[in-house]
Amino acid sequence: MDNGKVNIAVYPGTFDPITNGHFDLIERGARMFDSVVIAIAASPGKSPQLDLETRINLVKTVCAPLSNVKVIGFSSLLTTMMHEQGATIILRGLRAVSDFEYELQLANMNRAQNPELESVFLTPAVENSYISSTIVREIAKLGGDISPLVHPQVAEALHNHYTS
Repeated sequence: MDNGKVNIAVYPGTFDPITNGHFDLIERGARMFDSVVIAIAASPGKSPQLDLETRINLVKTVCAPLSNVKVIGFSSLLTTMMHEQGATIILRGLRAVSDFEYELQLANMNRAQNPELESVFLTPAVENSYISSTIVREIAKLGGDISPLVHPQVAEALHNHYTS
C-alpha cells in the first residue's frame, strides 16, 4: 500500500570515526527506507577525537555510493532535528545484549518527547559485531592496523590525526 508518505530514517551518532559496522547498517537502512539521514552529533560532552567537519566529510566519503543517504551535523535535541528533517524513524544498531537496555531507554525517552517517533534496531553482520569506534580509535592511537575495520580514507585520517 502506497500512501504517498516518504519514510525518512535518521541514523544518529558521533561517528568518531565511522566504521564498517556503521556502514553495514547504513547500507541496509538505505534499502529499507526511502531516505536515510546520517545525523552526526557535535557531542562536545563526549570529547570526540575528530572534529565535526572531519567526521561529516568522512561519512560523506564512505556513503557516497548510496544515492538516498544524506549526511548532516547537528547539536540540537535529536527529536528537534528529526522534526526539521521530516523524519519519524530512528535507526540504531545493537551489537550485543548490553546495548539493548541503553537503547530501550533512549527509544522510550524519544517517544515521550514525540509519540510519532519509532525506533528501528538492526543487528550488525557477524563480521562487524565486535567493531566499535572506541576500539578503532584505540588501535589507531597505538599504531595498529585498522584497515579491516574502516574505509581506507578513515584509516588514513586517523593515522594522520594520531601521528601529527
